[in-house]
Amino acid sequence: MGRDNPNYKLWSQLPYAGETKPPSNPEEPLAGSWPLFFLKREKHHGETVFTDDKGNPLQLIKDPNQINFEQELKIVQETLANLTPQQKAIARYWGTGVATKQWTPIIDRLIDTYNTANLINLLVSAPRAARILASVQAGINDTFVVTWYLKYKYNVARPNQLDQNLATLLCTPRHPSYPSGHAAVAGCASTILSYFFPGEKNRLTALAEEVAQSRLFAGVHFPSDNHEGLRLGREIGGAVINVLKKQKDAEGNPVDQPIQQNLNAALPPPPYQQVIPFNFPDFCQSKVMDDD
Repeated sequence: MGRDNPNYKLWSQLPYAGETKPPSNPEEPLAGSWPLFFLKREKHHGETVFTDDKGNPLQLIKDPNQINFEQELKIVQETLANLTPQQKAIARYWGTGVATKQWTPIIDRLIDTYNTANLINLLVSAPRAARILASVQAGINDTFVVTWYLKYKYNVARPNQLDQNLATLLCTPRHPSYPSGHAAVAGCASTILSYFFPGEKNRLTALAEEVAQSRLFAGVHFPSDNHEGLRLGREIGGAVINVLKKQKDAEGNPVDQPIQQNLNAALPPPPYQQVIPFNFPDFCQSKVMDDD
């Protein structure tokens, strides 16, 4: 776990704020080896390389040795010290449950909006709805695999491991910090959905950027985790789209017919309330802020 001679502190060696020992319950450390749907995994000189369908290596993310995490910690500390009610709402909304929880209703709302737009000649038929769901979720799977590989490869410590007094807004996840999984998923999902619904691209891009920023508001990620995660997800989303564009039906026509109309689908949020509510246990091992 981790690279040789890093110039940053390691996730596996430091306790979280409020704890006395390094994390002993890592979340899915082998997920980076799981099967892929759109991407490929190769070995180059003993190193794992992820490629697109043509064999072109993904650019992935900046080497964390190039990032000053101590300087970025100051941004996290300053952000947590000055959180607004709106920023807290954003962090809590996107940080509830796993990273797919808020994107699944967005996909559903897009399908519903464009399915009913023309009842004579459906813009999104039932088979197309299934294809959209499958494409986005399979792309998210690949994004998680790549992100988890990088998390455990680099083994970057969390903000509350660098500052043992840091109380975060949300509970800090039990896996390394770099890059942000939420940001990567948001970058991928918004990119693929923008391919199917190009008229909604601006709104989808804004949502993805809000997701990435929400992890800073939560205090669980450094800015570079979010910036690089978002960029990584967008790159993977682009690789998925390149595969989808090549797929043809029995008559040799492209399967996909991206919808150029913009019906301004009412995509959540706002409001910053879960579309699919669930009563999650209120438990955290690490130090968190007192409830407002």
